[in-house]
Amino acid sequence: MTDFDFALGETADMIRDTTARFSAEQIAPLAAQIDAQDWFPRDLWPAMGALGLHGITVEEEFGGLGLGYLDHVVAQEEVARASASIGLSYGAHSNLCVNQIRRWGSPAQKAKYLPKLISGEHVGSLAMSEAGAGSDVVSMTLKAQKRGDRYVLNGTKYWITNATEADTLVVYARTGEGAKGLTTFLIERGMKGFSIGKKIDKMGMRGSPTAELIFDDCEVPEDNIMGAVNGGVGILMSGLDYERTVLAGIQLGIMQACLDTVIPYVRDRKQFGKAIGTFQLMQAKIADMYVALNSARAYVYAVARACDAGRTTRFDAAGAILLASENAVKVALEAVQALGGAGYTKDWPVERYLRDAKLLDIGAGTNEIRRMLIGREVIGA
Repeated sequence: MTDFDFALGETADMIRDTTARFSAEQIAPLAAQIDAQDWFPRDLWPAMGALGLHGITVEEEFGGLGLGYLDHVVAQEEVARASASIGLSYGAHSNLCVNQIRRWGSPAQKAKYLPKLISGEHVGSLAMSEAGAGSDVVSMTLKAQKRGDRYVLNGTKYWITNATEADTLVVYARTGEGAKGLTTFLIERGMKGFSIGKKIDKMGMRGSPTAELIFDDCEVPEDNIMGAVNGGVGILMSGLDYERTVLAGIQLGIMQACLDTVIPYVRDRKQFGKAIGTFQLMQAKIADMYVALNSARAYVYAVARACDAGRTTRFDAAGAILLASENAVKVALEAVQALGGAGYTKDWPVERYLRDAKLLDIGAGTNEIRRMLIGREVIGA
């Protein structure tokens, strides 16, 4: 199949080719094992770092490539095409953690944390959600109290991607009342009073570890505050636009993986003496899958370009991931249907694609919240 040329530019094309080659050789052969064993292959992180994948949006002075969000989306797409689980952990590391430190960290914080995160020696994570604070994330209750030159954190975080592997975590905690009483902290593995709680067993995205974080009189130096005290909500909300845009690339990768599997199958599988790909009903399925992928690509790439130009809108970032997430679930369902009984077995990867695709109907903001945000902004309510 000849890919449609979105004219993303020479740099994005190079990022795609390099990431696709690495992912096909190093990630794809592990994808089934990653899913079956809920296994995070940490050895991939330094290898991805050597390609520059962890620091795509980071300035060169800190070891990054100094590129943009469009390039990041393309890399995200190709990693997820090989394994959506690794794609999710990659996005949480490179965007939710690394990019937030790039945008909001002090020069000293950037110098301390970014090099090892970008090289892949360290794994990064972001902690917003709590058991009682999901869609209403600013109702979080993790408390940080100032004691001398330190803050003492008490409480928990939940649903945290990369939690069991993370060396550096961007964590939001309550230092005051209401939405304006949140502060961003940089937490390190091994800090006294910080531990990992229950690992969560998920339907899909297995191998991308998700767990609870526990803070029990965790002492954090004042130097580990990122941004201003009580300025966390601005950091949190501004990061969501870039998070949604980059993570939408995961769904693009899943849709492409579905087509990668289904097209050869319908060419080879014969029924009634003919390849099933010659039947018009099957051709219609393939057409719908192809259009769903490229329509989502067009929106996601356009929003990523807007991010690079400094003119993205919150409702379009939400719209891009809304379209990509819902299209990916539909495409994965059609992939299972196209393979028939084979598609319902673990002998073929399409059932994994379906389980993986469902996450981003929920994660990074549910589709219900995305619709509410888009509708409110468009109407001006």
